[in-house]
Amino acid sequence: MLSLVTALAAVGPGAAVTAQPATPARASRFDGAVALRHIERLVTIGPRAAGSPASGRARDYIVAELRKAGAQVRVLAFDADTPNGRLKMANVIGVVPGRRPDAVMIAGHYDTKWFPDFRFVGANDGGSSTALVLELARTLAAAPREFTYWLALLDGEEAFGAWTATDSLYGSRRLAQDLARRRELPRAVIVADMIGDRDLAIRREAFSTPWLTDAIWASAHALGFDRHFLADATSVEDDHVPFLQAGVPATLLIDFDYPPWHTAGDTLDKVSAQSLQVVGDVLLGALPAIEAHLAREGGGKR
Repeated sequence: MLSLVTALAAVGPGAAVTAQPATPARASRFDGAVALRHIERLVTIGPRAAGSPASGRARDYIVAELRKAGAQVRVLAFDADTPNGRLKMANVIGVVPGRRPDAVMIAGHYDTKWFPDFRFVGANDGGSSTALVLELARTLAAAPREFTYWLALLDGEEAFGAWTATDSLYGSRRLAQDLARRRELPRAVIVADMIGDRDLAIRREAFSTPWLTDAIWASAHALGFDRHFLADATSVEDDHVPFLQAGVPATLLIDFDYPPWHTAGDTLDKVSAQSLQVVGDVLLGALPAIEAHLAREGGGKR
């Protein structure tokens, strides 16, 4: 794992490394109520568009929580050319070492979309993915697994104007590009986005790697959550796509049927601890099958 950690620390200009992690918490069960409290704290910060001072405050909170969970934290800073000018952004990765160096990355974005004419706090769109990843970091660090886990909070998922190939996915495009160049890509990537909706209904994402999606849906079925993980499919371009393009198996969990999407109504009352609990339990339930598949395919070697 040291080679992967070193590589992550060196990615991109201005990469910063935090101090050693704190001792992880004892409990190893995902707690939706804890995840919801993360959303509450992020919403209190307010709009958190990439490159803004509020984004920096959100990032400081993320780093502190990952360290508190017991993860080894890396802040990977980079500059991005956007319709709003050249902005400083940063991806944050909490590394939870496993018994082998092969990494599975679970990711979400922590930025909120920039709107000049109304206040957008992004409780679900930005908040829920951040909360899920932070609580998964605590859970995984408390009971290390066979594979190493990267808990990634990505910057700049949102477009500043109309969604285009160059105005969107700033953090995931940069991270996938840099890791591919260094031949340090993870073995699989799971991206979550907008998974806190009180009326949770996640459809299979059509771009995603089938076997990886199947493992997650099988876990949902085993846990009795078929009403939340639906059989029909939809197509959504999100932070999983740059990793698919780099040849990494990747899947996206997103409930895109969310009326307050990109409105001032995406507030704390629209999300629930129960929905966060469902997604956290399903992901943790899927990890043994995902690890077994990767072990069969790669034998622990990249």
